[in-house]
Amino acid sequence: MTQNTPLSPRLPRLPLHPEDVAHRVLSAAQLRARGVSAAQTSAQCLPGGPWQHLLPGVYLLHPGPPTGRERLHGALLYAGRPPASARRAPAGPADAGYGESMVTGVAALALYGFATAGDVEALHRIDVVVPRTRRLRSTRFVEVLRAASMPRAVRVGELPVAPVERALADAVAGTVDSACVRRLLTEAVRDGHCEPAAVVRELSEAKLLGRPAVVGAVDSLLAEGRTVAEARLYAMVREHGLPEPLWNVELRLPGGPPLGGVDAYWPDQAVAVELDARAPRYGAPGRRGRAEEDPRWSAHAAKREHLERLGITVVHLSPRKLREAADQQATVVRTALMAAADREPAAYVMVLPR
Repeated sequence: MTQNTPLSPRLPRLPLHPEDVAHRVLSAAQLRARGVSAAQTSAQCLPGGPWQHLLPGVYLLHPGPPTGRERLHGALLYAGRPPASARRAPAGPADAGYGESMVTGVAALALYGFATAGDVEALHRIDVVVPRTRRLRSTRFVEVLRAASMPRAVRVGELPVAPVERALADAVAGTVDSACVRRLLTEAVRDGHCEPAAVVRELSEAKLLGRPAVVGAVDSLLAEGRTVAEARLYAMVREHGLPEPLWNVELRLPGGPPLGGVDAYWPDQAVAVELDARAPRYGAPGRRGRAEEDPRWSAHAAKREHLERLGITVVHLSPRKLREAADQQATVVRTALMAAADREPAAYVMVLPR
């Protein structure tokens, strides 16, 4: 018997396509929508039968072991099934059956292509996030995570997946291995999946920043983020034909105190570029929107104001802007350089290596 052979003359012909996971794994509601009764489903799942009971209310329509993709699809069907009070409503044959559920944690990172997360086929556990109001238990290879506020899902293929930052936080919450946490966070920034600030914000809201496995990893994350941002700045200058600046220098008034370091400086035009690769600082972990005053931010603002009083134009760039709109940022820098001719001459400053 092949996977395309009708399973029984008493059953409706089901469109089983070996290349389509959605036709190999179906929920009880989807089977009913296709004309298969509960009794018929149970008969097909008897020992030695052609189907398997993969998860509660979820069936694998072939006798072999499930693939990683089938397990992911089954996990979403299990987590997305409606509450018992709503299950009488018929599901359409084309209904994906995922509800609001989405893949998160290591499984989501594997779908995003994280090398550290491993291959989808090798996953031993699949985390899915559902609304907090759902009464649903973890079972077999599915770990159910409840969220007071659901993130907006990202489609990876046909699967709803939590955003990278949220998936990282859920993966970090499930491991105590400092090296693994560091590898995950570093890969997220190094390979351009997300910005350090967004990761730290999510870790803070999940109350994970104080964990021993996370503390050192966040420092590595921010250092990696700065390295990546500097590389993007170098590329922006060269690829968009901007004049070559003095890179990574310290400015100082003659005989006076340091004015602070900048990432790029054009002395003839008195234009400086500063990268902001810092992460925001938050108050009580897990309390959304409660940012507290950080002395580093105050010092940053004071330095910028001081430089501008001296006639030095400071262009502030973020790693995210460099990643998503490098051409626009190059235009901003070029405009500042061109406007130098119309400004009063800046104060003389010494430029030292940093």
